[in-house]
Amino acid sequence: MNKKQALPWDNPRFHNWIAVGRACQVMGLALARALAPLDLKPPHLDILVNLYRAPGISQQDLADKLLVGRSNLSMLLPQLEKRGLLVRSNDPQDRRILRLELTPEGTRLTEEAIVIQSQIIDRAMKTADTDECNLVGEVMTRIIRELTTSDAEKQQDAGKSLQKNA
Repeated sequence: MNKKQALPWDNPRFHNWIAVGRACQVMGLALARALAPLDLKPPHLDILVNLYRAPGISQQDLADKLLVGRSNLSMLLPQLEKRGLLVRSNDPQDRRILRLELTPEGTRLTEEAIVIQSQIIDRAMKTADTDECNLVGEVMTRIIRELTTSDAEKQQDAGKSLQKNA
């Protein structure tokens, strides 16, 4: 790095980015503490909530939705299965596909955990009014879109915009 290059912490956006990252970490820690009595960790809750919302989702689709590799799920799913919270079964049309569903105990525990998660979200978000909350959501959605869109897709979108304006 040479002396003419700006340091990241000299950029006002850097401080905002750090605040976003810290808020995410603090939310994760608060959720982990609150879920501890249920013997759940946030990654477990992510899985359970997704199975609650999409019963029968495939293991691959769940990995895609959670933005994790199948190997990460392969470590967590047996833990939840051993506790009797979910079952894995072969897809009747394609035996290579594993379908995931909550057990009744898994459903009960997920519903209990959702209440805890909702309380933490409400506590955190009460610091902002509805318009501010919506703005935060919109900005985070734009950041997600920016960071998940490839350069090729951006060039393609730019080309489409030029064609429309021509």
